[in-house]
Amino acid sequence: MAEEQPIRDFDVRAFPQKGIRTDYVAVEEPIEIHVDGQSLAVLMRTPGADKELVAGFLCTEGVIDAVDDLRALEPCADPNKPNASNTLRVHLSAGCERAESRLERARRHLFATSSCGLCGKATIEALHQNVTPHESYLSLSHRFVEEVSERVLQEQAAFQRTGGLHAAALFGPGPSYELLRVSEDIGRHNAVDKVIGWAVLQDRIPLGGHSLWVSGRASFEVTQKALVAGIGALVTVGAPSSLAVETALASQMTLVGFARGGPQFNVYAGQVHDH
Repeated sequence: MAEEQPIRDFDVRAFPQKGIRTDYVAVEEPIEIHVDGQSLAVLMRTPGADKELVAGFLCTEGVIDAVDDLRALEPCADPNKPNASNTLRVHLSAGCERAESRLERARRHLFATSSCGLCGKATIEALHQNVTPHESYLSLSHRFVEEVSERVLQEQAAFQRTGGLHAAALFGPGPSYELLRVSEDIGRHNAVDKVIGWAVLQDRIPLGGHSLWVSGRASFEVTQKALVAGIGALVTVGAPSSLAVETALASQMTLVGFARGGPQFNVYAGQVHDH
């Protein structure tokens, strides 16, 4: 279920034994995203599932709503362009509504930082201008939350070899909670975009009733990406930020943190039932 990730090996001097051994390291390279002939962004990512990464990035940045908004999504074929293998070209469909205004808004957002001065309330209000909050919380089973991290770890082949990759996993609705997709990447946000992009290209958006598991913490950006995709619940191994909790509460999206395996975890928004 997880895509194969590039890995490089290096000779390292290991302590305390001080012997030479081979260590495996996750590959990190840039990918440049061109939309209708204009450069939109450069992402540092682990190569693999690049189309899913770009489709998910465009979805969570509000440039597209669904796969129908994409006319073409292809690697650069120009042999004279430097770094052509790390350039992906996107052509939007003629019917993609407000394409120019969406691209301009995405460009502005990409230049924004966490020090922009907006308070949490203003940030959430701005998000809700483009995304409709859920009508009710998605309830998760206690057993699913207990077992989810171990289920994903078994699919993290590259992480088990390198220890240097984040992961995101998409699960179907309960009670079966089918594991639909696992993606790994050097960046936590990229892993999230890859699984959401997979859903975009499979024409599964919005993902009502689905759950997203993420290694690491729950930042506002990860919470926002899940909400844009229509995901009902976010489960993370680490802690959430205050704005992530506020966003989940205001959007009625279930948020669980510290889900590291076993019966201990925190429910910050929504509910977990015993069945």
